[in-house]
Amino acid sequence: MGAIINGSIELTKIDKSKVFEKDGRKYLSVTIAINDETQFGNNVGIAHNQSKEEREAKEKKAYFGNGKVVWTDGVIKLAEKEGEQPQPSAPIVDDGLPF
Repeated sequence: MGAIINGSIELTKIDKSKVFEKDGRKYLSVTIAINDETQFGNNVGIAHNQSKEEREAKEKKAYFGNGKVVWTDGVIKLAEKEGEQPQPSAPIVDDGLPF
């Protein structure tokens, strides 16, 4: 396990036009960002996924939730696509450098 995040979503801020149906179930695609800085006790932001056109137009992300990392083992692995070989992951090391 790489991390545990606790968060909350403000349901009134969900853009209902972004909800889609698949196999009789309703879904909402989200982007969850873990930030290096903490603001108001949180370091996780939850927003609607943006389309390629929205990203290219540099539209502002629509955030509707936040949270905080409450536990990590120091290693977060990238998800691999089905059929691909897993990539080795290196532990996160804080060497004091700003980059």
